[in-house]
Formats: sequence, C-alpha cells, structure tokens
Amino acid sequence: MNKKGLNIRTMVAIGIGAAIFFVLMRFVSIPSGVPNTNLNLAAAILSLFAGIFGPVAGMLIAFIGHTLTDLTWGSGVWWSWVLANTAFGFMLGIFRKKYRIEEGGFGMKEAVLFNVVQIIANLIAWVGIAPSLDILFFQEPANKVYLQGLTAAGLNAAVILVVGTLLAFGYSKTRTKAGSLKEER
Repeated sequence: MNKKGLNIRTMVAIGIGAAIFFVLMRFVSIPSGVPNTNLNLAAAILSLFAGIFGPVAGMLIAFIGHTLTDLTWGSGVWWSWVLANTAFGFMLGIFRKKYRIEEGGFGMKEAVLFNVVQIIANLIAWVGIAPSLDILFFQEPANKVYLQGLTAAGLNAAVILVVGTLLAFGYSKTRTKAGSLKEER
C-alpha cells in the first residue's frame, strides 16, 4: 500500500483473488457433515493472497468472495460469516512482511509463523466472531453455531497448513531474493 491508497497490482490481485475465492468456495467444496460447514480450498488461496498483498487485500478478497458465494446460493447473505471471513483475511495479512513470501524468503521459520498466525486467526474468526454474531443477528442456538465454528476453524486450519503453506513455498521460490543477483564481469 502506498500513501495514496492501494496500488494497481494490489487492486488487480483483489479482483483475481476474490474471483478464485468465490469459485473455490461455491463450486469446489466438500460437505463436512456439520450443517452449512464445508471443506474448501478458498482459505488456502486467501492465505496466499493475504500473505503476499497484506491485510486490506485479504479483507477485501474474503468480503467480496464470501458475499458473492452467499448471494449465489440463494439463502441470503450470512453477514456473521462474511464478517468473520473478512476479519480472518485481515488478520492473515497483518504479518505479510514477516512471512517474506513476496521477497522469496519463505522458509521453515516463516512457515511456522504463517501457520501459528492462521491457526490463531481461524480460532478468533470461527470460534469467536462467527458464532457470536450468529447468536446476535439470527438468534441461532449456541451449541449449533459453536460446533459449526469449531469445524470451520479446524478445516480451514488444516487446508491452510497443507495447501496454503505449499502455495506460499511454491510462489516464494519463483521470486528473486533481494541481493541475490550479481553483476557479471
């Protein structure tokens, strides 16, 4: 982010990230056995984009992608889950400079930090925010929404641990490390 706002590259990434997030969440999901809670790869894509482009991009990708998913399912927008996903995307992106994905420096130390952050963010979003807002907005039964939240947190954490981490390693390997180029004589 520059002083005038988001740069063009980040804005394009938000559009692409939201589109991929939507497609994965809407069309490539596996029911978990817990009502309205699915295993999907959208969280892995969100973690990669937030890890590269930061908290604002993560927040907007999650907000746009999740809202579009809910709108196309026809059951209305579940703002409690949209807002939880938005907060989740923001939290994932806060430490983007420490992950060093974009700089080509995503190693084991960064992978551990990346996964500690995503697990904590999953717990905050899906065990804290989403169930609490479900109870507040929709008067949903606490036992139901906390089970959904725990399931979502666990599934998202597992997907990001495996797929998100592999994507971060893979993308990072395509980047040139700062100071790695030397002039030939």
